[in-house]
Amino acid sequence: MSSISQSFSLSFVPSKASLVPSFSNNIKCYHSLARHAICSSLKNDANSTPTRGLPACASNMALSSWFFYNDNNRGGGMFDPSASASSAMTPAVVAPDAADDSAEGIGIMKFLEGKSYFITGATGLLAKALVEKILREAPNTRKIFLLVKAKDREEALNRVMSEIVECGLFKRLEDVHGDAYKDFMMSKLVPVVGNMCEPNLGISDDELATRMYDVALNINTRGPFRLLNFAMRCKKLRNFLHVSTAYVNGQREGVVKEKPFYMGQSIAEEKATIASRTDDQQSLSLPQLDVHAEIKMASQMVKDLKKDEADRKMRELGLDRARMFGWQDTYVFTKAMGEMMIASYKGHIPVTIIRPSIIESTYREPFPGWIQGSRMVDPVLLSYGKGLLPGYLADPKAPVDIVPVDMVVNTMVSAMAKHGIQPDLTLNVYQVASSVINPLTVGEVFEFSCDHFESFPLKNSKEEEIMIEKMKLFSSLDEFSAYIQYKVSEMMGLRGEEDASSNPRTLRKIQTICKRTVENLVYMAKLYEPYAFYKGWFHNGNTQKLMAEMSPDELATFPLDLKNMNWKNYFVNIHLHGLKRSLLRGGI
Repeated sequence: MSSISQSFSLSFVPSKASLVPSFSNNIKCYHSLARHAICSSLKNDANSTPTRGLPACASNMALSSWFFYNDNNRGGGMFDPSASASSAMTPAVVAPDAADDSAEGIGIMKFLEGKSYFITGATGLLAKALVEKILREAPNTRKIFLLVKAKDREEALNRVMSEIVECGLFKRLEDVHGDAYKDFMMSKLVPVVGNMCEPNLGISDDELATRMYDVALNINTRGPFRLLNFAMRCKKLRNFLHVSTAYVNGQREGVVKEKPFYMGQSIAEEKATIASRTDDQQSLSLPQLDVHAEIKMASQMVKDLKKDEADRKMRELGLDRARMFGWQDTYVFTKAMGEMMIASYKGHIPVTIIRPSIIESTYREPFPGWIQGSRMVDPVLLSYGKGLLPGYLADPKAPVDIVPVDMVVNTMVSAMAKHGIQPDLTLNVYQVASSVINPLTVGEVFEFSCDHFESFPLKNSKEEEIMIEKMKLFSSLDEFSAYIQYKVSEMMGLRGEEDASSNPRTLRKIQTICKRTVENLVYMAKLYEPYAFYKGWFHNGNTQKLMAEMSPDELATFPLDLKNMNWKNYFVNIHLHGLKRSLLRGGI
């Protein structure tokens, strides 16, 4: 899967920004220097200068996790339900101006104007899209503080310049500002040296980082609590926007509503309760989920394990604990516990949780098909287009819940404005998802992808067009494994009389490659299996209510309606073209 970078965004009203001491002596997140820099900029409107701080507050939140890619996202792939992704992805704290009762709609533009923001995960897909949207629609934004992993200020500036200012996503802004574009961007963007935004906390092994239980707990469960601690230092806060993932709903089935988690809640217990209503037999005793105990257990276990066995044991522990309590994998389990921490410790801060489903390339803004890295379903689709994956383990009727990244950003901004202008202590949850209002199935995804690759085939190393067949889907892992073994052997020339005449050394080499290829494909299929046979549909009623409150101008400026999206057009003419531009440059 892929990951989504997490992003944490604070919005300040310049004239009212002020900070108070931390409420907790137990959490030591080194924010003070960054807070001073932000306050200083708000007071003095100083030039953009990198600031040092926040090295210990990592929270990959929407780094979707775990399956992944590298965020921003993990290349190489696995199927990431969040998108994650990431994701990931953007907690935001806001202190808005007073609402204008005479304005139509929510008042999104009035809310955005003149604010300053603090965003983590700034070099990730979702955070970049958020920054672009804010600067394009609200150019009078004062400052956007970006947490960047770097060894010093110069490196932080270089990263912002190369990964954000020079990123193709900002082409429309560049066209608007012309020769003054770079000056405009650097007058708004303030790098803050830290490591919260780095995918996998800087760990180079992407898969390892997302699957190790202790790392995932630190990022996805403890991270949100640290962010809340940071938010509580600021007076006049009106909303804390946290980006989670719709797949925190775990193994829930049917239409899944937008309900927050309470501390200790488990999906396994829910399902057992439902089963007991129709079963006369007494339900078995279930283990009780204790979030703090999970953190303590993982921390102690990793200390007790030998270095050469720690990685494997922690991966196994995370998956075992997740499935014990009713979640598919470590990522969504730890993300759900992160939501529990927020709900339990939010105190007086009104919280809004955004749960995107599988985040993919832009639908319209700033232009169709922009994507960063290979995400979510992309590794599977690219393998299919390359002719390496003629079959797959999946239910053709299972829902694939996808949402373009620009739709996620528009929902985030709209919800941030709504709950910032009219704050309350209610914990509001928005599932940014398509499976209820505009369902898409696994079978349709492969059908549309087949249409694309037949019309716009990929090429091999010899510049020959790769021909693909209609995807063959299997419900049994054994049947899938046998089929893949046969097809891969056939593709590598190991199923004919020529085997006997081959050079023994060459033959052994080909056989080894074939064996590893089959193992990797089967392994990937097993990882994706919970999502390829998913039985949940994510309700998005709160987003529908949000749209009903928006004015026609707001709906045009911040489109977030997934109901009328044409999925065939999106895959054939937008997403897969964008994916190839991003990763393949037209070929393999």
